[in-house]
Amino acid sequence: MPAEQFLKPEVIRRVARLDLRARFIVEGFLTGLHASPFHGFSVEFSEHRRYSQGDDPKDIDWLVYAKTDRYYIKKYQAETNISGYLLMDLSASMGYTYRQELTKFDYGVCLAAALAYLMVHQQDPVGLITFGEKLQSSLPPKSKRTQLGTILGVLAKAQPAGQTDLAGNLKRIAAMIRHKGLLMIFSDLLCETEPVIQALHLLRHAGHDVILFHILDEAEVTFPFDGLVKFEDPESTDTLTLDAAGMKIDYLETLKQLRDEYRRECRAMGADYVALDTSLPFDRALVEYLSQRQARF
Repeated sequence: MPAEQFLKPEVIRRVARLDLRARFIVEGFLTGLHASPFHGFSVEFSEHRRYSQGDDPKDIDWLVYAKTDRYYIKKYQAETNISGYLLMDLSASMGYTYRQELTKFDYGVCLAAALAYLMVHQQDPVGLITFGEKLQSSLPPKSKRTQLGTILGVLAKAQPAGQTDLAGNLKRIAAMIRHKGLLMIFSDLLCETEPVIQALHLLRHAGHDVILFHILDEAEVTFPFDGLVKFEDPESTDTLTLDAAGMKIDYLETLKQLRDEYRRECRAMGADYVALDTSLPFDRALVEYLSQRQARF
């Protein structure tokens, strides 16, 4: 099976072990980079950056030039290290799927595992914070190889349940993290918008780089329902029976407005917003991560 196949959620679902899922996603991604407009990232993301005017020619890595026919220089250790934090929403709504192989939570865990794999490979410290109504697990960032296993162990045991306080937890995290870092947030954002945006502003004001991965189920994005459908809120168990055809247009417009608002607000504050659904290959999110990292240097 081609490595790129492991970027597809329906394929990665067949891989039982989370460490293998992470490795297959990353290897499939890097394989695809060589044949994409992002060729060169597979070198640059690790320990090099493109040579630019003003750099000392003595720093050019001629071995990399021989392989890529492009000029790269080694980054200094102080320049490359960035502390990353994976922030995972454990709300019950994240456990939803309609017809996809992976729930929103499964998809987020696979993506977080792949990003942890990338960061450890880059020798960047990476940590993990999970939360529902309150903060639950917290692993401080480390760059040791053993950190990957520790993170994957916590993710593998985590289960979505109950309600979440995304805004409140982001504020608590802003108070916890003393040094500037790259905060990668995984959530379906099924909560009040304004408090979350205020909390994101707080993180940016503290100097953190932020990538907000907005993960929805494929059915939440396309609304494939028909006839009278009973909808249930997984966090409150409230139910509502509606005519799906009659509300589809309004629902899709409301979703578009929500995504547009987050995209607009994040752009204004200098954060990255990545709209995903559980049918999308994982490389879209990984390119956003690498693009954000590139912008730092």
